[in-house]
Amino acid sequence: MATQNKIAQVPTFAAVMELIATLRGENGCPWDRKQTPASLTVYLIEEAFELVQAITSDDTAAIRDEMGDVLFQILFLMHLYREQGRFGPTEVLGRNLAKMIHRHPHVFGTEKVESAGEVKERWREIKKQEKGAATGSLMDSVPTGLPALLRAYRISERAAGIGFDWDSVQGVMAQAEDEWREFNAELAPPEGSTGPSKERMTEEFGDILFTLVNVARLAGIHPETALSRATEKFVRRFKRMEAMAADQGRALESVSREAMENFWREAKKAESAPVS
Repeated sequence: MATQNKIAQVPTFAAVMELIATLRGENGCPWDRKQTPASLTVYLIEEAFELVQAITSDDTAAIRDEMGDVLFQILFLMHLYREQGRFGPTEVLGRNLAKMIHRHPHVFGTEKVESAGEVKERWREIKKQEKGAATGSLMDSVPTGLPALLRAYRISERAAGIGFDWDSVQGVMAQAEDEWREFNAELAPPEGSTGPSKERMTEEFGDILFTLVNVARLAGIHPETALSRATEKFVRRFKRMEAMAADQGRALESVSREAMENFWREAKKAESAPVS
């Protein structure tokens, strides 16, 4: 109880590390004691997504709580690697501080930049220098485990960084329209053919999505953020529809399609109505 009170009353990084050491100790928690860096990765990813959702919702209490959960996972990982004798928190923070200072010569050195775009370009150059003469593709710097939409954005960003890009957002929008026509052609193949090919339709639809990611990038929009907001908007409106049906003593799935469309229009109208 004394250890519990001591940890709870001192909200510092050291207190969190002490908590983790206690959980991993001889009389600690069986679940925490069996964790490994590999087993924690799934929880780190889940917590990171929950933090992103909280930020997107702009929920202050949720952001605070989820940020703490992400931080706990990171500190837990640091503790595990220190247990293995590989490195500790001081080494992690020390290397990160040195890296961040090195990558901001316009802040901590004499270099001058005029825009955020120049900063990103210089950042890429510095990262390349840090890696030395290592061979490999520019694309290898983008983790394959990223969600597909985010990975597409990063991949196209890397290509654009060396000049392989459209000249304008209008150009990539024209490309998106071409990709849409190709997809439509796969949906309705010529009469007498063997019919739509799922493989070809999948490929063409993927081309549409990848091109739209570039439309967003050139328009200064992050596609992950845009899609997340659109999904949350759909969820809010759908819940309103369910509530409208419930007010009539019915389940949404029991009403007609026409009634659903009416509910949808009402949900949109309610969301756009001015707050009195």
